[in-house]
Formats: sequence, structure tokens, C-alpha cells
Amino acid sequence: MNEEQQPHGQAARSALPAGAGSRPGRRGADWMFGGVYGTVLASALLAALHQKGEDFTPYYDASWVLVTAATAGLAHGYSHHMASHRQDSAAHRWRMLGLALWNEWPLIVAALPTVLLLVAAGLFGWDAYAVTAVGLGLNTALLFAWGALVALRVGYRLGSALAIGMADATIGLAIIVANAVIK
Repeated sequence: MNEEQQPHGQAARSALPAGAGSRPGRRGADWMFGGVYGTVLASALLAALHQKGEDFTPYYDASWVLVTAATAGLAHGYSHHMASHRQDSAAHRWRMLGLALWNEWPLIVAALPTVLLLVAAGLFGWDAYAVTAVGLGLNTALLFAWGALVALRVGYRLGSALAIGMADATIGLAIIVANAVIK
């Protein structure tokens, strides 16, 4: 979250610790951004990968969710690195790139519930429609949890945090509606 997204008076308290000025690490609850991003990405892929009338390929779908999350994490980390690129030594730039890429782990981890659901669907022969419905519902609940947790972490009161969680869950609901309309 940038300074404008912080609740009033919170920006100063969530600043990086002294000596961490050039580190691409996460401030405060910023690492949770990847959780929301990864969950939305996994939901969109879950909704898009299976088409009515086609064979359900849960292992194939799981691999694409995981590959896409990892690729998005790499692209996001690399773009952060390039946006903050400085004229430092090559060793320092490589170290900063490594840190920027490593900091994208929440995006990949957030896609794992969908990946595990798809793998379980393959193991147990679950129906594609049910897996998609459960996965989208689960991811919507996770978006609510991410939003509420982030809001509480940066200092919002419980009522406001729950409202923010609902706003995040609305993204999941939008994917559910889009899935129903498109299919």
C-alpha cells in the first residue's frame, strides 16, 4: 500500500525501518498485496480454464494456475526491480533483483488453494462444475479474509476492516458473475 492508501495517520508508522531505504522488501502489510493478487489470478484462471462440453483436465488446469502465478510473480518482482533500478554495482543489482523476486512469494502461495483443489479433483474424480463453484466460493472467502486482515493490520477498526473485506470479496463475486455470464 502506498501512502495514499494508508488510513489517516498510519503512513508514518508503517515506514521502513532505519537502514532499509534501498531494500525492495515489504512495508507493514504490503506483502499481503500478493495474497489478494494471487487469489484473484487463481479465481480468474479457474473460471476460464474449463469450458462446457470439454473434458475436465484438473491436473492440466492446476499446472497452468501454478505456472501463471509463478510467471506473474516473476514479472511483478522484475518490474519492481526495474522501476527502482539505480547505478549500483552489478553484484548489488543482482542481489536487489533476487530480493525483489523473492518478495513475490505471497502471490504464488495464494494460488495454492486453487491448485490443491484441482489436484484433489483429479485424484477423487470430482465434477468440473462443482470444483469451479467451490473454488470460486473459497477464493471469494479468502479475498474477504485478506482484505479484513490487511485492514486490521494497518490500523482500521473491526467494523471498517470487515467492510474492506467485503469490498475485496466483491472482486471474487464479480468473477463468479462473469463466469456465469460468459459460460
